[in-house]
Amino acid sequence: MLNAIAKGAAAQDESVDLQAEFEASNIDEVMDKLDRELVGLKPIKTRIREIAALLLVDRLRRKFGLTSGAPTLHMNFTGNPGTGKTTVALRMAEILHRLGYVREGHMVAVTRDDLVGQYVGHTAPKTRDVIKRAMGGVLFIDEAYYLYKPENERDYGQESIEILLQCMENNRDDLVVILAGYKNKMDRFFDSNPGMRSRIAHHLDFPDYGVSELKSIAEIMLAEQNYRLSEAASQALEEYLPIRMRLPHFSNARSVRNGLDRARLRQANRLFASRSRALTKADLITIEESDIRGSRVFVEGRLEGEPETKAR
Repeated sequence: MLNAIAKGAAAQDESVDLQAEFEASNIDEVMDKLDRELVGLKPIKTRIREIAALLLVDRLRRKFGLTSGAPTLHMNFTGNPGTGKTTVALRMAEILHRLGYVREGHMVAVTRDDLVGQYVGHTAPKTRDVIKRAMGGVLFIDEAYYLYKPENERDYGQESIEILLQCMENNRDDLVVILAGYKNKMDRFFDSNPGMRSRIAHHLDFPDYGVSELKSIAEIMLAEQNYRLSEAASQALEEYLPIRMRLPHFSNARSVRNGLDRARLRQANRLFASRSRALTKADLITIEESDIRGSRVFVEGRLEGEPETKAR
């Protein structure tokens, strides 16, 4: 004990270079990647930077013997579909790895079906197998509230929760669990499972995207696939997005991707219909106004494939 105190006292005369540690960790590279991948989400990105700064300082404190054990890093991501929760979880795993809080930095994404069995004795091995695969990285459980079904007395979700709780406590130096889902449902889940709430250190609420952000997302998606919008198509997309956002089952970036996939389909059909003429590169990469306005969102105020009785 005295040797430890002496060692700690001697360390007081030493110094550490925070900037050098920051550059060596390459955390900024991960944050730059996150900025490129996700439009907007300023509150979320700010929170991720804050967590990264906390962990970096904690790592420096260890050099002076100023640690009281592994920090609790389990997280809860809430928000509507398509708001970037999975992408942020991936980058969080990378940050944790670069700072030495997990060994490998991979992410295992699962849902209830991957964890809960259908008969007695089936759940425990399924849950433990998932945990084993996630060790050294991040376990991302989407729609985590479906693990708990109190209305079904024969449901085995509670068994999976108990195993997860034990693992989250005993292996927090080599596994970070991130729960995700709609905020109201996650709140009810935590109310019913206080043990789970007590193990979650960070709660991040992902906001919906605005029209301008969704348009930027669309342009990034198209550029990644070597497409572009004509000027008229760009204007049509600005009109399309607010209408689509008011329709049922809107899922932010996912809905944008689905809409663009159908626009590409209409572009292909338009080009095929004029196959008697030679096509230029510009023809092949340009989404025209008609490819956007051909959506039933404009024509009938509803989605492709949606029954007419649901029109709004």
